[in-house]
Amino acid sequence: MEFPVISQNLVISFSLVLVRVGSLIGAMPLFGERLVPIRVKAGLSLVIAVLLYPVVSSFVPPVPDSFLPLFLMMLSQALIGAALGFTARLILAAAQLAGEVMGMQIGFSVANAVDPVSRLNISLIGQVQYVFAILIFLLTNAHHVFLSVIADSFQITPSLFFHSSASWMSFFVGLTRNMFILAVKLSIPVIAVIFLSNIGLGVVARTVPQINVFIVGFPLHIAIGLIFLGLTIPLSGMLLQNAYSDLSRSVYTLLKVMR
Repeated sequence: MEFPVISQNLVISFSLVLVRVGSLIGAMPLFGERLVPIRVKAGLSLVIAVLLYPVVSSFVPPVPDSFLPLFLMMLSQALIGAALGFTARLILAAAQLAGEVMGMQIGFSVANAVDPVSRLNISLIGQVQYVFAILIFLLTNAHHVFLSVIADSFQITPSLFFHSSASWMSFFVGLTRNMFILAVKLSIPVIAVIFLSNIGLGVVARTVPQINVFIVGFPLHIAIGLIFLGLTIPLSGMLLQNAYSDLSRSVYTLLKVMR
């Protein structure tokens, strides 16, 4: 049995694949969280790169001779992988933003807790929405999109360097806009019912001045907000499922605009 000769070009070419795979794994939801040990991320990236290299080795660009082009090539591969994982992060950010807005409207903005993932003070509703978005991410098998796009990325974007063009920037602006639209769609039922309850409390305050609406309104907003939050779980799941179903189209479009 003859083993392949390990040359310098082979090691550098494999490192290019490993850098793109590793940056994608590090930027992906669930696999790239801070709670996942670095050894697990590195091991998973190495296993995927070893299995993937024989398939994509023909699409890997030639290795340059000098250090600066090689460094720029490594940096471009890391940026391409991170940009692909960032597309799914925007969906999770939309769910967390919607939870923050709903928590503020309900009255849970004071009750913050330290999120072990981001290590920031996040409202309880924001954490619930984030975990719910992660569950939908797994139930819809959205992580399979990234496992398939890793191989196709070398065929679609085999360029030496990362191309920052106007089309790429406009594409990311569109993704950010869709994130805010999704956040509004997820939070609008609770915002609307809290707004209507505020109108009702205002009418009560004008007709019955003896009632302290501030004392009555606080537990009322919590009760109404939590009830409608539970009632809108199927709607939120459908919106997140639709967002994850468009994830495959988004990542492949991103690869094409980066060529």
